[in-house]
Amino acid sequence: MKRIVNFSSFNVFSIEKEVWDVEYHNHNFYELIIIEKGKGFHHLNGIVFPYKKGDVFLLRPSDGHEFSIKTKTRFIYIKFTEQYIWETLLINKKNELKKVIQLLMEDRSFVYESAIKNKTDRVHLLQLTHILLYEFSHQSRYNKDIVIDIFSAIITILIRNTMETTTNKKWISQHLSRIEKILYYINVNVLDTDKMKIENLAKEFMLSSNYISIYVKKQTGFSIQQHIIQYKIKTAEKLLLQSPYNINEIADKLGFNDTSHFNKIFKGYQQMSPSEFRKKNK
Repeated sequence: MKRIVNFSSFNVFSIEKEVWDVEYHNHNFYELIIIEKGKGFHHLNGIVFPYKKGDVFLLRPSDGHEFSIKTKTRFIYIKFTEQYIWETLLINKKNELKKVIQLLMEDRSFVYESAIKNKTDRVHLLQLTHILLYEFSHQSRYNKDIVIDIFSAIITILIRNTMETTTNKKWISQHLSRIEKILYYINVNVLDTDKMKIENLAKEFMLSSNYISIYVKKQTGFSIQQHIIQYKIKTAEKLLLQSPYNINEIADKLGFNDTSHFNKIFKGYQQMSPSEFRKKNK
């Protein structure tokens, strides 16, 4: 299966096609596809279902797909990385919404149909997408801030529709155990040094500092600090491959004391230095 690779953390564009000419493929990024007009069929992970104007599809990097076009179709694409979600979308979200966004990004919560069911939301989301496309394409004052705000609104509408069904509500209640909530919280807030302090983590989940440390170790086999470091290393990998930041800047963003400390920790997990990792994988 063909894999489409994009090194941009965020991109918005539209295309119009009468015949689909891209072979079955997946990506190294997330993809939100909005059908502005037209109809046909969407082939996703071996399942085929129809699409029409106003439909919205969220694709994860592992999803393989292509379209069969019945009538001329205009697609609007919003491509984004997990890192973009962390660095822009999750910063000002409430904790519960952060967790739901994390779930939405997981493969197992996917529904093989349009993510937008509410008729009013379909209209509003399409309008927001048009504004997003314009602001992203025009270098006007504050356009980057507007892009982030509009994208946040689009994702929130998507969540409202996806999570309103009884099935998904039940799924969330069954699968968000205490340890998963703690690990999701660490994942989302790993770059916030204050939130990663043991006493603040414990307070967030109404536990004592001693008990949360013991509980995480017992449930996962790793200490809280090990989880924090592991998530930081995962973030470092993405920044090394997808960002223009140099090693010093990445070390600073991840909250390491200095570059030497970052190099030592990274090499302990990857058996190579950050610069070697970047060179080898690029």
